[in-house]
Amino acid sequence: MSYPPTILVFDSGLGGLTVLREIVRARPDAHYVYVADDAFFPYGHHSEEQIIARVVPLIGELIASHAPDLLVIACNTASTLVMSHLREAYQVPFVGTVPAIKPACASSKTKRVSVLGTKGTVKREYTKRLIKDFAQGCEVTLVGSAELASLCESALSGNDVSDEDIAAELAPCFVGKDASDIHRTDTVVLACTHYPLLLDRLMLLAPWPVDWIDPAPAIARRVSDLLGPANGPSDQAGAEMIFTSKRPHTLSQALMPFFGGRVPA
Repeated sequence: MSYPPTILVFDSGLGGLTVLREIVRARPDAHYVYVADDAFFPYGHHSEEQIIARVVPLIGELIASHAPDLLVIACNTASTLVMSHLREAYQVPFVGTVPAIKPACASSKTKRVSVLGTKGTVKREYTKRLIKDFAQGCEVTLVGSAELASLCESALSGNDVSDEDIAAELAPCFVGKDASDIHRTDTVVLACTHYPLLLDRLMLLAPWPVDWIDPAPAIARRVSDLLGPANGPSDQAGAEMIFTSKRPHTLSQALMPFFGGRVPA
């Protein structure tokens, strides 16, 4: 493995930055390449076959261009569809992102959990199989949001996003009368990496407090384990930001916190 190691983080848009942020905290020694497939965003508007046909060869091109030591698919929709294809086609270690249903159900006190994802993610057989295998007696509500990922992108880009629009996407997650209902939802799985971008507002707009389950810290631990211990300084490590649309990005200040304070080229 090269040093500093190169980690490529891939997502349909800017949501994977929430995963990148945790990985950078765990491995500040690495060089990071973040690729946003904005030319095909949002993935939820495409069929499964279209996503596979798009992502698998695109990842091959990125591997050829950047020679990453490890590649993170920081997108639930893509991960539930393409991981087996990627591992069959390429020798690079891959880490995917899947709905954190197992830890959510294990920690729920009321045994009522909601999974908030894109429409594509919540309807996948992969997601339903996770519920079957790991619900542990919980009643799991699947909530497919059509707009929340786009609202997150818009907010990060500096646009105004109304509380009403966010609350409308969030409302179906909350099953129960109110905070006193012992059978209410007490845990929400964030099954799209975009959603933690608006976590502060999700918490504010929720009708009662819940535990929000973000898979990013677990992904960061897995990445660090695969890379092995850091064995050098981090001052040579850099960062790159790539949009597949080839548009120049003008988000340097907004992006720096996700890159550990580095200014992405």
